[in-house]
Amino acid sequence: MTDYKMLYHMMFNAATDALEALGRLDVSAAARLLERAQVKAEEQILEEE
Repeated sequence: MTDYKMLYHMMFNAATDALEALGRLDVSAAARLLERAQVKAEEQILEEE
């Protein structure tokens, strides 16, 4: 069963980190953080199917 609570926390933390990067005007770091979290979440969901 997919642990959506864990996935939510992972994505929320990535969004928080990305917002901090944007506050430093580091757009590329923000994009990398979000992309990495997205890939990890997708992999987790696909592993549990």
